[in-house]
Amino acid sequence: MEILYTAHATATGGREDGHSRTDDGKVDVKLSTPREMGGSGGAGTNPEQLFATGYSACFLGAMKAAAGKDHKKLPDDSSVSADVGFGKRDDGEGFGLKVTLTARVPGMSAEEVRGLMDRAHVICPYSHATMGNIEVNLVAG
Repeated sequence: MEILYTAHATATGGREDGHSRTDDGKVDVKLSTPREMGGSGGAGTNPEQLFATGYSACFLGAMKAAAGKDHKKLPDDSSVSADVGFGKRDDGEGFGLKVTLTARVPGMSAEEVRGLMDRAHVICPYSHATMGNIEVNLVAG
């Protein structure tokens, strides 16, 4: 695989009262663990929120690429929302994630959106990386 871009980030302190920053400073966040996970619920974000923002943005880009292959442009107000669930794995060995991606494309039927999502799921590198590792549900909203 030819690498086109590499992101660099460093985390310190871990999930609770930690900090994460990219080398260029464009992302610079305080970390805290949600109360639901036994944390303080502090003012910081968490890895699941960061994953949700990245996956939703990447998946929308993949949907745009899929539409472009059909010589179509998605409306500017198209959106993808990602719900990232965190929980104990069934094997009892650790933790896992479960994702639901919901796409909304004004002027397009749910069936058309779902077809586009299926194609984007093949294109998106987040989808490719998670394939077979976590459950990802696609919903045309």
